[in-house]
Amino acid sequence: MEVVSAWAPAVGFTLLPPAGGFLGSRLIKKELPVWYESLQKPSWCPPNWVFAPVWGAIYTSMGYGSYLVWKEVGGFNKKSVVPLGLYAGQLALNWSWTPIFFRAHKMGWGLVTLLLTTGTATATTVSWYKVNKTAAYLMIPYLAWLTMASALNYRVWKDNRNKK
Repeated sequence: MEVVSAWAPAVGFTLLPPAGGFLGSRLIKKELPVWYESLQKPSWCPPNWVFAPVWGAIYTSMGYGSYLVWKEVGGFNKKSVVPLGLYAGQLALNWSWTPIFFRAHKMGWGLVTLLLTTGTATATTVSWYKVNKTAAYLMIPYLAWLTMASALNYRVWKDNRNKK
C-alpha cells in the first residue's frame, strides 16, 4: 500500500491538466466541423489533428512539473502558495480559453485570455525555476506553444472580425 500512496500524488498532478483539456475538447467537438472550419486561417495554422497530441504532451509535462514543485516544497504549505498558486491560475485561464473561443465565439476575448495565460505561465516558470529547474524546463514547450497559439488566435480574430 505504501508504493501506491507514494505514486498517487505524481499520477494525480500529472493527469489533472490533460483531464481538464480532455473535458474542454469534449465541449467543442461540435464547433470544430461547423464554426471553426468556416473561419479564415493563416497558411501556417497547424492541421486540427496536431492539437490533441501536442496539448496532451504539454499538459502532461506541466502536470509532472507541478508535482516536482509540490514535492520539492514539501506539499501544500506557505512555500507552495506562489509557485502552485500561479500554476493553478494559469491552468484555470488555459482551460477557460476553449469555451470562450469555441463555445462563445469570442475570438478577441480568447486572445486576451491567451495573453493572460502566457503572462501567468511565464511567472509560473520563473517561480518554479527558483524551486526546481527541471520543473521550469518542462514549461518551455508550453510557453513556445502559447506564443504560437496567441499569434494564431490574433490572426484568426483579425481575419474574421466581421464574421457572424
